[in-house]
Amino acid sequence: MAVEEIREFNRFYTNLIGALDYSRHLHTPFTLTEARVLYELAHAPHTDAADLRVELSLDAGHLSRMLGKFEEQQLVTRGPSDKDARRQRIELTPQGRRAAALLEERSQEAVGTLVGKIAAEDRPRLTEAMRTVRDILRDGERPRSRPRVVVRGTRPGDLGWVIERNAAVYAAEFGWNEEYEALVARIVADFAATRDPEREAAWIAELDGERAGCVFCVRDEAPDTARLRLLLVDPSARGHGIGGRLVDECIAFARSAGYAEIVLWTNDILADARRIYQRAGFELVAERPHHSFGHDLVGQDWKLVLATAPDGR
Repeated sequence: MAVEEIREFNRFYTNLIGALDYSRHLHTPFTLTEARVLYELAHAPHTDAADLRVELSLDAGHLSRMLGKFEEQQLVTRGPSDKDARRQRIELTPQGRRAAALLEERSQEAVGTLVGKIAAEDRPRLTEAMRTVRDILRDGERPRSRPRVVVRGTRPGDLGWVIERNAAVYAAEFGWNEEYEALVARIVADFAATRDPEREAAWIAELDGERAGCVFCVRDEAPDTARLRLLLVDPSARGHGIGGRLVDECIAFARSAGYAEIVLWTNDILADARRIYQRAGFELVAERPHHSFGHDLVGQDWKLVLATAPDGR
């Protein structure tokens, strides 16, 4: 019975995916497989070709030809891996990131149209059923001790989640008052209203399909400086390297966007976050006491140089 039901669902779902075909209905030059590869590259700052092949279950020759095509189109660069020269590192170019962002936007629109045809009261039941199917089949493939972490761009509803979780987590762990929630709300609102997609971005980390963290990269006052903001890992998701993944994503984006340095402001009581910044190469450049969020705190400025200035500095 289970076999027949799964086969029937597979036939139905395959037809449904065909209706959302990237090249025909999303008006892009990419096939579904090519779009999957661009998506993975856009959500992993350091990807080796071998890891990409395993993650997407692709034939090595097929993937190599696809990456060659992307390289000719100036969507990716290829070079020896930093960790193992025998492996090939794949990275998106700025043009490749724009192509991936366009795919993400149009895919969101297509799925939004599909969901719009479903009665509002049925949508929670649909998403819960899909999550159940995914979790059960995933658990059959790998042990629960290895949850899946995904870092992706923002979707509708994510910005509200960023505000709510920041306020709730910092209130519970440090007793910060509504001043902090107001600050986060202003940062998020400014990002949503004035974002430059080529110079600013935000990411959401998921742990087994559930939101687990976030980070933002925005322009600072100096035109060649990016600012990392609102790094958060939900307490229930800590211990899986999510904070490091988010910071790496932010740094990779800032570097590809042409920034010379990336800065951030934090407080000395946030020890876990400071360790993540230090491991990523940030250096403490200034600190000063202040009274904010209902407490006496010590604010800290951190900086990471991304490029060498023409005069050698």
